Amino acid sequence: MTANSMTTPTLSKRSFLKGSIAAGLGLAGLPLLGRGAAAEGASGGILSGCHWGVFHGIVEDGRAVEFKPWAGDPAPSPQLPGVLDSLYSESRIRYPMVRRAWLEQGPGADPDGRGSGDFVRVSWEQAIELVANEITRVRDTYGHPAVFAGSYGWKSPGNLHNCQTLLRRMLNLTGSYTNSTGDYSTGAAQVILPYVSGSIEVYEQCTTWDNLAANCELMVFWGANPLNNSEICWSVADHGSFRGVDLLKEAGTESICIDPIRTETAQALDSEWIAPAPQTDVAMMLGIMHALYDEGLHDQAFLDRYTVGFDKFLPYLLGDSDGTPKTPEWAAEICGVPADKLRDLARRFSSKRTMLALGYSTQRQHHGEQIHWALITLASMLGQIGLPGGGYGLSYHYASGGAPTHTSPILKAIDDASGVVVEGAAWLAKSGAVSIPVSRLVETLLNPGKTMQFNGHEIELPEIKLAYWVGGNPFSHHQDRNEMLRAWRQLDTFIVHDIQWTASARHADIVLPATTSYERNDIAQVGDYALSHILPMKKIVDPVFEARSDYDIFADIAASLGKGHEFTQGLSEMDWIRGFYEGARIEARGKGMEMPVFESFWDSDEPLAFPLSDVQKDWVRHADFRADPLLNALGTASGKFELYSNAIEKYGYDDCPPHATWMEPIERLGGATTTYPLAIAANHPDMRLHSQLCGTKIREGYEVKGREPCWMNPADAAARGLSEGDVVRVFNDRGQILAGLVITDVIRPGVIRVSEGGWFDPVDPRQIGSLCAYGDVNNLTTGIATSRLAQGNCGQTAMADVERFEGPLPPVTVFSQPA
Repeated sequence: MTANSMTTPTLSKRSFLKGSIAAGLGLAGLPLLGRGAAAEGASGGILSGCHWGVFHGIVEDGRAVEFKPWAGDPAPSPQLPGVLDSLYSESRIRYPMVRRAWLEQGPGADPDGRGSGDFVRVSWEQAIELVANEITRVRDTYGHPAVFAGSYGWKSPGNLHNCQTLLRRMLNLTGSYTNSTGDYSTGAAQVILPYVSGSIEVYEQCTTWDNLAANCELMVFWGANPLNNSEICWSVADHGSFRGVDLLKEAGTESICIDPIRTETAQALDSEWIAPAPQTDVAMMLGIMHALYDEGLHDQAFLDRYTVGFDKFLPYLLGDSDGTPKTPEWAAEICGVPADKLRDLARRFSSKRTMLALGYSTQRQHHGEQIHWALITLASMLGQIGLPGGGYGLSYHYASGGAPTHTSPILKAIDDASGVVVEGAAWLAKSGAVSIPVSRLVETLLNPGKTMQFNGHEIELPEIKLAYWVGGNPFSHHQDRNEMLRAWRQLDTFIVHDIQWTASARHADIVLPATTSYERNDIAQVGDYALSHILPMKKIVDPVFEARSDYDIFADIAASLGKGHEFTQGLSEMDWIRGFYEGARIEARGKGMEMPVFESFWDSDEPLAFPLSDVQKDWVRHADFRADPLLNALGTASGKFELYSNAIEKYGYDDCPPHATWMEPIERLGGATTTYPLAIAANHPDMRLHSQLCGTKIREGYEVKGREPCWMNPADAAARGLSEGDVVRVFNDRGQILAGLVITDVIRPGVIRVSEGGWFDPVDPRQIGSLCAYGDVNNLTTGIATSRLAQGNCGQTAMADVERFEGPLPPVTVFSQPA
């Protein structure tokens, strides 16, 4: 189905090696995605979509039995069976539940008992009354900022059932609350980049894959792995990065993978693999920059015309300001990459049309602000920014960044009733009485009334007594789990909406069963960057047990608080969806396209496609700025790339200097004061979306002895007398977990990989520091901030050791119903 009778371009098809061992590449232990070729022909069933792509739901006797990928998906997700199982998994929340101690003794009762089960089933009427009364009590007793609108996480796609927006809508209409600023994915980058390049940029379009295939001579994936991360999208996945990697392979583009792990992308492209020590990328970049300058390979003309501040950065690079020249030899001592290799990279980067593709993980570490600043400084010295196939890109690994953007209208969404118009993600909303950096909630709970520096200003931390979470899983995504447990005991009440009994739900006082996307209707666009289609997200089955949509739950709470009509505006679910579509239809008409009437769109078995021109396929980031830096100035104070920031200099932060700087993290591989010997790569998992799908049968395909996998190099395993399949204890001073050992040579010696998103399963929930039986890596990561500038999270800062677990194995209980 197309707008204005236009069709989408034919996309390439691919087939990935199935199974857990990349045997064809001669590599052991790296699970490649078990992916089939694009589906052929119409699939039948009910059309809908999810973070993993567009699909057709097959229903028999009222029960969904299969989610078939849409024929237009170039690389259907092997995770769809897990998506289906999320409807019916053993961990599905069935009824409204209240923790017994809280119900019988009141708010704040027995906080140590959170996570130990003992819930009481209540009616929906009683649950709504309890929630509404508790919001009122906390506001009346402590003030409106004592209510925290958590709701951070990947939620469900769809423009109506955005639970984060719906929570804030209810709270805005009935009073106020404490909000959060930023996100865990790019907390450091999205604060530093407006000073350097003039926008948050990490969520903005890159030079297209088509342009790269035609013009790029050297593709550098620096901590970026499109064939893992672009499995999913924030909206509905289009999987355009898989086609993009195919284009590079067909073009024979030379590629380098700079990563502690030889990734799926590196294997698919047979990339050269360079494995620096984790958290040392800034030092490595400085060594390359020094070589560029020393050998006269830098582009001074580009620096003069398009940047400011290089003259203030140069004394640091050369060592004139601190007595330490950042030579390749200096960098090699830190990052572990030989000095000759760093010089070789400088020569290759400068002699070829080079694209530097940086991943988000590189800034989720202590002093994470420095990495994106260093990369842009390096790219500026190369002078290729704005040229076809060259420069840098910050989202090639995220949601298929680089997939060309189609000519499509913007589909509106429900708002949070704050009166503030937000273009883009819900987490950028500015509503609320006060807002704290999103990853600083634990610090806030432990230090009410104290002040915090953040991005040049000061925040007085509120006293929070009620945390309300929907569509997220803080007991997965937040760092330093045991410090978090201590902080959580300061809460009177923790309310959670979810579909499954995650650790967050198990630690809640009031738990409300929410519907999945497949038990309600919605509407969305396909592809965060491509915006290729508008999709009717049709309900596949009726809600199971007593699950209700977040929209209906919040409408009832708002009604209980006297704002029911204001919340719904008298509109039904389908009224809202029709309204969003009609708004897009008007915009499309202004662009010369005629969309079908709503009924035809909704009844269609195909997403509504939008056109893609040759110009869009050949788009180059920053090309306009390069062509005319005055007319197309960047959003910085100078209108140019700022390699030295006068604004940051004025803040006087000793943990964030005014130019890209190597700063020693609190712990790292090879660090002088580091206690533990192994660096942890807490990477995005292969076969789930963060913690989503961990509670489904898809877990059975990758778990080891019922535990989250821990990858280890053969040399490290031999030194510890460990064997493939051992259950091991991974530990440091912050916590301890069990994991199943996978021995593989695709990971650098001195590094282990335990993917983030494993469900927290403490053996003794009442004991802080208890062994996690399944393998939640955030028991081991540090909860400190990146710096006072961004206050971002340090999810990649962790050192640990590994030993074989001795004694009876504790059972994994988190994937079943609590008591």
